Amino acid sequence: MDLSGTWRARPADDDVRRSGIGLDTDDRDWEQVPVPGHWRCTPAFADSDGPLLYRTSFELPAPGDDQRTWIKVGGVFYQADVWFDGAYLGDPEGYFVPAAFDVTALARLTEQHVLAVEVSCPPQPTSRNRRTLTGAFQGARAAAPGWNPGGLWRPVEVLTTGPVRIDRCRVLCRDANSSRAHLRLAARLDSDRACKVQVLTVVDGDVLAEHDHALATGVNELAWVLDVGDPRLWWPWSLGDQPLTAVTVEVRIDGALSDRHHVVTGLREVAVDDGIVSVNGERLFTKGVVVEPTHLDLARVDPGELRRDVESARDAGLDLLRLKGHITRDDFYAAADELGMLVWQDLPLQGGYARSVRRPAVAQARAAVDVLGHHPSILLWCAHDTPETRAIGQQLPTWNKTILDRWVKRAREKADETRPVIAHSGVAPHLPQLEAADSHLWFGWGRGDVRDRSRFAANMPSMVRFVSEFGAQSVPHSAEFVDPTRWPRLDWSALAERHGLDRSTMDRYVPPARSVSFTAWRDATQQHQADVARLTIETLRRLKYRPTGGFCLSSLADAAPRVSTALLDHHRRPKLALHAVADACRPVVVVADQPPAVLHPGERCAIDVHVVSDLRTPLPTVRCTASLRGGGLSRQWQWEGDVPADSCVRVGTLQFLAPDAGGDLVLDLVLELAPGTPDGAVVTNRYLSTVSR
Repeated sequence: MDLSGTWRARPADDDVRRSGIGLDTDDRDWEQVPVPGHWRCTPAFADSDGPLLYRTSFELPAPGDDQRTWIKVGGVFYQADVWFDGAYLGDPEGYFVPAAFDVTALARLTEQHVLAVEVSCPPQPTSRNRRTLTGAFQGARAAAPGWNPGGLWRPVEVLTTGPVRIDRCRVLCRDANSSRAHLRLAARLDSDRACKVQVLTVVDGDVLAEHDHALATGVNELAWVLDVGDPRLWWPWSLGDQPLTAVTVEVRIDGALSDRHHVVTGLREVAVDDGIVSVNGERLFTKGVVVEPTHLDLARVDPGELRRDVESARDAGLDLLRLKGHITRDDFYAAADELGMLVWQDLPLQGGYARSVRRPAVAQARAAVDVLGHHPSILLWCAHDTPETRAIGQQLPTWNKTILDRWVKRAREKADETRPVIAHSGVAPHLPQLEAADSHLWFGWGRGDVRDRSRFAANMPSMVRFVSEFGAQSVPHSAEFVDPTRWPRLDWSALAERHGLDRSTMDRYVPPARSVSFTAWRDATQQHQADVARLTIETLRRLKYRPTGGFCLSSLADAAPRVSTALLDHHRRPKLALHAVADACRPVVVVADQPPAVLHPGERCAIDVHVVSDLRTPLPTVRCTASLRGGGLSRQWQWEGDVPADSCVRVGTLQFLAPDAGGDLVLDLVLELAPGTPDGAVVTNRYLSTVSR
């Protein structure tokens, strides 16, 4: 039975806790609230930080002799206390962790019932001493200022099982090849009696394993392995197809079904070595994007919208989605599985946390494997996003980076040995760990010029093994939160406080004072964002496997009206950067070392030209032409040769003197491919410089 619908709620205090949980409470004057939902979406609680007490009444037939009745709370933001007919059931914690409670004895007393749930989601500081694992949904840059996600955001259900219930079941694919896939399964069975059971494992309709077990009363832990012969391997979209495999675990007593657990998974093997990803033994230069929450109202977000975000990333040539600081709805992961997108999954830990969070963080790290581990799209787990922003905090031992993150990483490694786990993201090399797992490098936005990245990579190659954040802010087309008629006297404070504008950094790179209108400034911010994204991606692809294994730019889409690094605004209208990213992520590109923005007359230049191919087959006899024009200069270079599969090759070097005449200098690159290649017959690129007078 699904208890979704209209419930009653009111602010929780001691009087309500005493009188509001029983069958005889008159709740007609309580506010109506939707479940699933977030309480701030109800006008009466639009400014509330809770806690709230929720109630609903329902009828339920008494369970049979060999039946058990359960209340399942699918998801609560963030903590709850649960009562059934006035009896206390428990206190679930963690917004993505479902909880179930046995109410069989109470359900046999009467057919009229009341379920009461007190929900708490206290406000959190933005960066340090946080106490709840709400991640990007609360106090983060992606969330609206003051937003509180509190509420029952997933359905609440009444379930009926036999004497034994599958409380949790973990299905993981450890390794796979063309002849065999190795599955590891674990289940926790809750039995109301000592009994013997048969546990069946069904794969795509065939029973591949059957085991007999003697259970004790209470919780029983089981683990087993299963080999699947001649598996249909799951691949990222750029490497192959995405066949999915149905796995069902059934528990039977004397042949009668007591409970079952069903998941859809994929058979594949993943690994990450020095930032280089391999799937089923094939290495892959991963091109990714950071994914913020699709919508702050997670309870009512359209599953189609989640899928369209995944499709937008794939259409841009990307193959990796980093879910930054949050776990989202199941529909997102199902879409990634079906579309062949890899997922970097963060635990909802962002910024600094108080010491009291260690125990719930470890428990939720294990629970995340139970909830999500069967998805083939999930490539790796990350324990903590940016635990330290201060330079000294990144170099010296700290509670978050040194203690908390190690506990969470260890918990996930024990729960899931089939995937890589990293302790944190965005932490520079430090003693005793002098190699960075990943880096946040904001050249062109807060740190120098985007052209400085090549020199930085040459001096510190360990910092570009995997770049997990870069980009620049821009103003979206859908800027209804701005009054353009007030230009240039906009409400700059509101843009910074409510809509995310980094005013000081914007003044440095795209100063509003240089634009004659709001439209001109908006277009300039989008062009700068596009240039930063394209030039950074080209630099990292030019370093393919030597040493760079991939990247994630920031970010895909906004959840609310914002000035941000997103490629799509909150209405999903694309910015210029989306097209630039799609061009830079084509399977075959021709790129040059980024010329200086400004050249002086007579300055000597040497620019290398590279061809990068992600194709799995060689490109025979390609022709590359480079043309340089401007300031009275006109030169052309041409090369021919083969490009190996999945490689980056230097095809030649342009050497020239900057002309004496000032003006724009345009470098055009043209790569002519053999017929039948995915990008067609011709690939082009262009670079602009200015010769100072």
